[in-house]
Amino acid sequence: MDNPAVQRISGKTYQETGMDAKRRAASGCDVEELGLGFVRLAGNMSLDIIESWAVMLDGLEGSVILGSEGGVRLQPFGFFQSAGDLDLNSTVDLERFMFRQHNVKGIGDEYDGAQNHWIAALQGRVELLPTDELALAAMLISEGVSLSEKLGREVSADEVRKASVSSAVLTA
Repeated sequence: MDNPAVQRISGKTYQETGMDAKRRAASGCDVEELGLGFVRLAGNMSLDIIESWAVMLDGLEGSVILGSEGGVRLQPFGFFQSAGDLDLNSTVDLERFMFRQHNVKGIGDEYDGAQNHWIAALQGRVELLPTDELALAAMLISEGVSLSEKLGREVSADEVRKASVSSAVLTA
């Protein structure tokens, strides 16, 4: 998606799971167990965030990418598209695909890990990912969810930058 600019963020966090009072006091536990966010991005895109570690539920559905011509579920991986009057709902075995890419065709290692990606970039096989820009965008969103919770309203990316206590800046 080419790391679109963050425009506006709305977030809500919860710390509702019951915990023994003595244990909470002794541990100093003061962290939310559920965080929700909605991010408006440049290019008419949006991002829906659900992060949890202790809610009373057996699991949350995986991430999806939706477009005007189809959609992709990332976990478990699936592809959805309409071709005229025919709706297609496909599942994909990514493990077998990656095995064939790596072991039969000798390709596909470029994104297996940070070191693999670095080596592939040095070899000229892929363009190096802008990890600094991606990290700053992720932090902006994270801080935006917290600020939105604190203020009880949607916030702009500029508001988050102004309220941030961070001194990190992206230089060109």
